[in-house]
Amino acid sequence: MADRTETEKRDLAKELAAAVRGEVSFAAADRALMTMDASNYRRVPRAVVAPRDAEDVAAALRVCREHGVPVVPRGGGTSIAGQATGVGVVLDFTRHMRRIVSLDPAARTAVVQPGVVLDELRTAAGAHGLTFGPDPSTHSRCTLGGMIGNNSCGSHSVAWGTTADSVRELELLTYGGERVRAGRGTDPTGAPTGLPPRLRDGVKGLVDAELALLRTGYPDLPRRISGYALDALLPEKGTDLARALTGSEGTLGVLTEAAVRLVETPAARVLAVLAYPDESAAAEAAHTLLPHRPMTVEGMAADLVGDAAGLPKGGAWLFVEMGGASPGEAAARAQSLCRAAAADGSTDHTVVTDPAGQRALWRIREDASGTATRLSDGSEAWPGWEDCAVPPARLGPYLRDFRALLTQHGLRGTPYGHFGDGCIHIRIDFDLLTPPGIRRFRDFSYDLGELVVSYGGSLSGEHGDGQARAELLPKMYGPELVRVFERFKSLWDPAAGLNPGMLVRPARLDENLRFEVLPARPVPVEFGYPHDNGDFSAAVRRCVGVAKCRNTTTGPGSTDVMCPSFRATGEEQHSTRGRARLLHEMLAGEVITDGWRSPEVHDALDLCLSCKGCRSDCPVGVDMATYKAEFLHHHYEGRVRPAAHYSMGRLPQWLHAAAPLAPALNVLARTPLAAVAKRLGGIAAERPIPPLATETFTRWWWRRRKTAAAPPPSGGRTVILWPDTFTNHLSPEVGRAAVRVLEAAGLRPLLPPTAPLRQPGGALPQPSLPRLHRPPLCCGLTYVSTGQLDRARTVMRRTVEVLSPLLRDGHPLVVLEPSCAAALRTDLPELLVDDPRAAQLARSVRTFAQALEELAPDWQPPRIDRPVAGQTHCHQHAVLGDAAERRLRERAGLTGRLSGGCCGLAGNFGFERGHYDVSVACAEDQLLPAVRESTGATEILADGFSCRTQLDQLGDRPGRHLAEVLAEALGEPG
Repeated sequence: MADRTETEKRDLAKELAAAVRGEVSFAAADRALMTMDASNYRRVPRAVVAPRDAEDVAAALRVCREHGVPVVPRGGGTSIAGQATGVGVVLDFTRHMRRIVSLDPAARTAVVQPGVVLDELRTAAGAHGLTFGPDPSTHSRCTLGGMIGNNSCGSHSVAWGTTADSVRELELLTYGGERVRAGRGTDPTGAPTGLPPRLRDGVKGLVDAELALLRTGYPDLPRRISGYALDALLPEKGTDLARALTGSEGTLGVLTEAAVRLVETPAARVLAVLAYPDESAAAEAAHTLLPHRPMTVEGMAADLVGDAAGLPKGGAWLFVEMGGASPGEAAARAQSLCRAAAADGSTDHTVVTDPAGQRALWRIREDASGTATRLSDGSEAWPGWEDCAVPPARLGPYLRDFRALLTQHGLRGTPYGHFGDGCIHIRIDFDLLTPPGIRRFRDFSYDLGELVVSYGGSLSGEHGDGQARAELLPKMYGPELVRVFERFKSLWDPAAGLNPGMLVRPARLDENLRFEVLPARPVPVEFGYPHDNGDFSAAVRRCVGVAKCRNTTTGPGSTDVMCPSFRATGEEQHSTRGRARLLHEMLAGEVITDGWRSPEVHDALDLCLSCKGCRSDCPVGVDMATYKAEFLHHHYEGRVRPAAHYSMGRLPQWLHAAAPLAPALNVLARTPLAAVAKRLGGIAAERPIPPLATETFTRWWWRRRKTAAAPPPSGGRTVILWPDTFTNHLSPEVGRAAVRVLEAAGLRPLLPPTAPLRQPGGALPQPSLPRLHRPPLCCGLTYVSTGQLDRARTVMRRTVEVLSPLLRDGHPLVVLEPSCAAALRTDLPELLVDDPRAAQLARSVRTFAQALEELAPDWQPPRIDRPVAGQTHCHQHAVLGDAAERRLRERAGLTGRLSGGCCGLAGNFGFERGHYDVSVACAEDQLLPAVRESTGATEILADGFSCRTQLDQLGDRPGRHLAEVLAEALGEPG
């Protein structure tokens, strides 16, 4: 039997490769990437095919049909009900079939392929003052094909409806190979237009036979997404076949092209945020706002938004967007709405006219599908009842009953969503890891299904039924109408080859759960994973698939970093989600079978820059930099490592040893011997070797102290200035500038010794010349980034031993290099979980600007009055925040914003052989264009050594640390 299975697999692979011009893969990594979407479910496909066009789709269907293999169409993989997973051949439309075929501004229509990302269409339409109305929170990465498959909606549905309201015509291929051009209207026989003879007669006959049931069996509400929309085929509804097929979840045909309607966007938008005492009050009020013709009515409560800035005081809020022909008209409409809301229960309001302020608030809402997966106490919450909907006027009492049902089952969740349409999103703290928890999940689902139906609602109000809710469709529609659904499916797909198990004849809602394959006990790991109770599996489970990491562009004013490698390559395996999926499958051991030795996981992580952007930008806080370090530690345990791990991973050791020889080594770096050294060290041939400082920062410091040429200010607050490896050996001018500025601000910077000092009472020692032959202190960054965690822990323990006596009295540790500050703040305490002093050290870390703001609040920096360009360091963005830096720049008259993203050098990453092209692509994403667009008077800021090096090597203008700019403006010391 095994031999026969292998033979069939080889035959299928051979025939698909011969028939399809796009990529065909049976590789473990590619299959692993497609096992899950954004739901609770997991299925392992046999193969992944990326068709180039409709002919490729037809060829793939033909081969699969001949082999009896099912087919699953897939877009961005953000479906929440499981319909983008399957056991057959997955058709991935995101690689090639992502073209906007045409856009007609006069007719307000566009023709698109299924892989077009929604924001790409919105951008193209926006040039003509148009947009595509439906806008789910995943608009930056979801595809039009997926939206049509699920009948997606979004926050503007109160104005522009669901995707079905925006579909004009669909071109599909059935599993049997028949071509369908579905539109609206009938042919001369009275059948829907665009159908081949077999389907034409069958569909017309089914509708004619069931007219009464189709007219009475559907609830009347704006967000009825569940089931097949067969009522759209009624003659009084225009026999709209395109509408009937929208929301069919790839079970009837494979979409190859769609004609869609565009809508005019208002010239101006204003966001009114209305506060209410609690969630129920907001829900009761939502439908009363609809007569004011809002564009959105979105609801959130305090347990979701926490202490977000910019919200009026209250326990729940409605985000109501109003449009107008001018900013004044939009603002006036918003104020009128606020007055009406105040008379109907709103306790406070704010009107946000600033686009940046609106974006900041909308980000809270758009990230909710991720942030809601972790409750306030850190416990996990999951989809499953993500989007049920009821008539808007009944939302208030429904929500109260919903909360009561949660309590009855001992469950918790955070409702939010499209209150104006009666649609509620929620993630619930189901225990999907144990049999009792799964039984509770099933029991609750049945009870909630009955509650939704009792309110005249829909099991799905946006994301479709998939596997999550299809089992419960008889509760909503009754067995007779569900049998009609089954007959409709059989007409279109008699072989049951398209997305089987979805919508009709479904799998049980508690089968195929993605968690059941994970280890029952925590696996041994090095990091502490404090936010996941030390469980690496729980850390990996953080990724729920919302795929914010798949954003290919950043919006206006965005400072996001995640995910630079995906933006450079466009490959799923180079997204944070893709890497998390591979780690999940590594732990499962079914598709990825080599555990920590897995080459598939290694290859995916190889292009991870360890920028830590996902730690802050991912709505659920996936920390791929830490996961990569963990994996590399185990992957190379007891094995020879790549040369770059020895050269750059142990950079602090080499630089310390090389310091006395710096002049000679700098000369050699400009000779042909440098090429040999780079080849031996695993360094990219394209990279020049940065020059070594002929006098390190620490030598300058102690020479200065020994000669007492510049006595420290008396009476100022003492700060411990951290001599990181990069500042010390490669850019000591930054350290010298920082000392100059800190002293000008009245502070007293001291460098730590290189060995523990034992003094009575733990008094802070006076500076004295250290024994320079001792190894320097180190944050462990380079060891962590290359997965040498044993060595990292050793150097970190020594750092803690030396610094702890100096930090007991609350002296801050000022760190000039953002990546080192981030390592001390996060990596050190997460590796030294058994040492309470590590947490104390982490709390003491301050950036240069944070130290000035906190310890010298009255100091006035010199006025520079120049625009700035450059990039906020990715580690600073992700771990430390840059608010203090922004305020310091403002006080110094340095105007403008720094870009987001990652410079692409990212410590050792951009220097490693094989990474150069991706490193350059990352720099070209935001940093280099921002610098090129700046004027000659613009100050180029880059606080990170990697960022400055990337600019030196790739850009036309060098960058400087903020400390250097301020020190220069102070002038020569008096």
